[in-house]
Amino acid sequence: MAVSTEVGTPHGPARIARHDADGDATAVLLLGHGAGGGVGAPDLLAAAGTAVAAGVHVVLVEQPYRVAGRRAPAPAAQLDAAWLAVVEHVRAELGLPMLFGGRSSGARVACRTAAAGGAVGVLCLAFPVHPPGKPEKDRLPELAAPTVPVLVVQGATDPFGRPGPAPGREVVVLRGDHSLKSDMPGLRAAVAGWLEEHFGAVLLRR
Repeated sequence: MAVSTEVGTPHGPARIARHDADGDATAVLLLGHGAGGGVGAPDLLAAAGTAVAAGVHVVLVEQPYRVAGRRAPAPAAQLDAAWLAVVEHVRAELGLPMLFGGRSSGARVACRTAAAGGAVGVLCLAFPVHPPGKPEKDRLPELAAPTVPVLVVQGATDPFGRPGPAPGREVVVLRGDHSLKSDMPGLRAAVAGWLEEHFGAVLLRR
């Protein structure tokens, strides 16, 4: 049963839903939603379930603009500030190493804040490399910002583009589009494999 809590941020309250792993977890994964969607997106829930099964607590983070009922996303600086406020709340509450993650816009926030928030890894679901039809407006510098292990899970036909692998960055391409709904088993396998490969000795104590 998830425990839902509101957390104060510089831009209004965020809402978090915590899903605890059985036993003593050794890390927590924070997951943020996309610009136009919420924390109930199928790929977020699949990643969350995989992490919990691996012995990692999960916190689903709803940005203040969504909590306030607005559809249009807040500016990047506000998203990042709200996210970091949630990070500090969760860190004070749990005191565990933190993985950042999210889908689409949430993945961008996770990348931009990884250094400031002290993340030990970043999980990107459907990272939006560029707006559809505008490859010249790429966001690859954001994806390249983290200095910790990064996993990108991307749909083969995603109109927002597809990043390539890089040092410290693994890219798993699944069939389907930006929603990642076409291959949930593939998504779960990618997340589980990444957690085990990069954090097995630390995170997956069961």
